[in-house]
Amino acid sequence: MKASPMKASPMKASPMKATSTSPGSSSKVIPLAHLNPYQSKWTIRARVSNKSSIRTWSNSRGEGKLFSFEIVDESGEIKITAFNNEVDKFFSLVEQGKVYFITKATLKVANKQYTTLKNDYEMTLHAQSSIVPCDDSQDIPAVHCDFVPIAELENRDKDAVIDVIGVCKSADDVSRITTKNSREVSKRALNLIDTTGKVVTVTVWGEEAEKFDGSRHPVVAIKGARLSDYGGRSLSASFSSTVLVNPDLPEAFSLRAWYDQGGYAIDSQSLTETRSVGSGARTNWKTLSDVKNEKLGHGEKADYFSCLATLLYIRKENCLYQACPSADCNKKVVDQQNGLYRCEKCNREFPNFKYRLLLSANLADFGDNQWVTCFQETAEVLLGHSAETLGQLRDTDETAFDEVFQRTNFTTHIFRNRVKLETYNDESRVKVTVMEVQPLDHREYSRRLLGNIRKLAG
Repeated sequence: MKASPMKASPMKASPMKATSTSPGSSSKVIPLAHLNPYQSKWTIRARVSNKSSIRTWSNSRGEGKLFSFEIVDESGEIKITAFNNEVDKFFSLVEQGKVYFITKATLKVANKQYTTLKNDYEMTLHAQSSIVPCDDSQDIPAVHCDFVPIAELENRDKDAVIDVIGVCKSADDVSRITTKNSREVSKRALNLIDTTGKVVTVTVWGEEAEKFDGSRHPVVAIKGARLSDYGGRSLSASFSSTVLVNPDLPEAFSLRAWYDQGGYAIDSQSLTETRSVGSGARTNWKTLSDVKNEKLGHGEKADYFSCLATLLYIRKENCLYQACPSADCNKKVVDQQNGLYRCEKCNREFPNFKYRLLLSANLADFGDNQWVTCFQETAEVLLGHSAETLGQLRDTDETAFDEVFQRTNFTTHIFRNRVKLETYNDESRVKVTVMEVQPLDHREYSRRLLGNIRKLAG
């Protein structure tokens, strides 16, 4: 029988507030759950539960800026977005945790691609919108979560958006990966356990990943995490998720007591397979011939595999490029020949640039070989030098630059890879991208070979 979700803040009706009015407005304060696009005059009173930073965009139609925030009352929750002039007007006023009267915003059907809230609608602020601080806020909840027990995740559909809470049993070190659009982001995997005795791996990103401290086994609640079937069952926070560490919630207090009084010692079971390519446990090990024979990457989504392989050759030509020095931009810059470098994406000129690595390498094992792509982080691990150092060597000491590549040839590593069939100019080919490079642990590798021998022996 399925376990029922735990409720952090029951959404009961709030009749006493439905009859009150906001300052400077004759419209009645109504619960969030009663809002619909067919109403024109309304006022809501709610607490800001999450607030984004200001983001900018630039495309063929122009450029602009926006920020969004989420609000909650006793009946529900909703997302609000402000653009351009309204960003200047409201960003400094809106504070996370504070309660406000809000009126005269536009209500529309929610775009579920950009929000994880359980509401069919979302709001947009405009010139006539009003946000007024509210001092009487004792009865407004701080957050609304429908927590799902970790053991229940096995019965939920892939890509479901859920709320989860657990004690952080362990956490990986923070790492940096390069996305498909060549942007570097920080990530960290947290292993959460709850009273069901099950453990799930949750990936957090960006600032949340960098500042997280799991040394004292904090209680972590994540609102709006996406469920994946990669590695069994795992969760990933997104930019619209809310990550709460040691939150002021009844579920957090009871979890803390359970863990400290013996939960830490129970024989737990993880829903997420071990992904560390160093350990060899339950990793999706493949030979390079398996990749071709099993047609990995030909499905709708990319496949991931790990392999033990030797690096045969790296193309030195065009392995480095001059990139935009901005923190969140890695676009190639154009040398203006006047001491300045122009980034078309940022639409700016800079007096400097940063070097970025983009390697094309050939890997081989006992049965086959494969061309792979290594972006910045994996390329630096493979070559043993930073992109900046290699850029300086190429410009000042070409012999030393060549020696770096010669020393890397014929070295053996463990590679974790992403593989996907891609089509360009009507031509389809399998693209393999190296996501992680690890040294070979001979003891662990020998154990895996012995395990394979036992399986084959029946």
